[in-house]
Amino acid sequence: MKKRGFTLVEIMIVVAIIGLLAAIAIPSFVRARETSQKSACINNLRQIDGAKDQWAIEHNKTTGASVNKTDITPYLKKWPTCPASGTYTIGGVGTDPTCDVSGHTL
Repeated sequence: MKKRGFTLVEIMIVVAIIGLLAAIAIPSFVRARETSQKSACINNLRQIDGAKDQWAIEHNKTTGASVNKTDITPYLKKWPTCPASGTYTIGGVGTDPTCDVSGHTL
């Protein structure tokens, strides 16, 4: 009775194809993840900016007034965090909040 198995060449071809597919898929996955993190961060910055504007209107603050996290926290359901582990800087009234991750800006 003969045993039928895979030859070394067949196994090497399958491994090469899997490696090629991984080489194509992994960069696309990383790029998609970075894009989604950037979009989420920008939306978080918009929420912070909106909360800052609401606080400024309610407290009759003018452009340039300083704002801190405790001032605007009541205007947010929960404090947003950057999905790329960045840190948010609130800024004053009339200025956009920023994230220290490159490309995450309003």
